[in-house]
Amino acid sequence: MGIRQRYRLRSGTDREVIREVEPGKEYVDSESGEPFEVVSKVLPLAPSPSHLPYAVEHLRLCGCSLEQLVQRDLNDCPHCGRRLPALEG
Repeated sequence: MGIRQRYRLRSGTDREVIREVEPGKEYVDSESGEPFEVVSKVLPLAPSPSHLPYAVEHLRLCGCSLEQLVQRDLNDCPHCGRRLPALEG
């Protein structure tokens, strides 16, 4: 079970890594030696039973003919550009 929050970290050379971070600790890219910067939290938010960044329970179908999965928190489909319907409940 994922108890700690995971974050997306990015270096100056646009390399990214997803990991749990400790406050006050600096993380460095092992290849370039550049420091990583926290750019976002990764869904699902902690605590969660899933370690997957986008687990099935956090996705929904767009509803267009492409039938692509999109994140629940988006307003517009990134595949077709259409407005997504409101979520029930």
